Amino acid sequence: MKVEPGVMIQLGYGKYFRSESIMGLEPIEEERGPGKRTNVYIEGFSNPIVASRGEGAILHDLTRSPDEIIQIREHTELLKDLLDSISGIPPMLRSIIRDQGNWDLDRLERHVREILETELDPEDNNQQLLLSV
Repeated sequence: MKVEPGVMIQLGYGKYFRSESIMGLEPIEEERGPGKRTNVYIEGFSNPIVASRGEGAILHDLTRSPDEIIQIREHTELLKDLLDSISGIPPMLRSIIRDQGNWDLDRLERHVREILETELDPEDNNQQLLLSV
């Protein structure tokens, strides 16, 4: 597995470190929860940084090229915008669109929510789902 150098890696809650400075990842097992998922060992730091993201998500970002990371973030923002737009469509109009246009906005909304929940959940960061939309 090759770490892509020069990539800023998000650890969560505004914490970013350069990919080449991250020396190790250790899942937090005791008292694991929101905001406490992974101990990240950083070059030059005597104690690990506590990350709110899971070790799998961080490792995933460490081994992706900057272009792939940017593309995934752009896809995520697009899906968030789409979800915001769909959420604002009233039920009556949804019914008309489903009946006349054969486009089930409720199903689409559920699918987009599932993808975003998977993308944003540090425990299960299967970003490949973004590419299947």
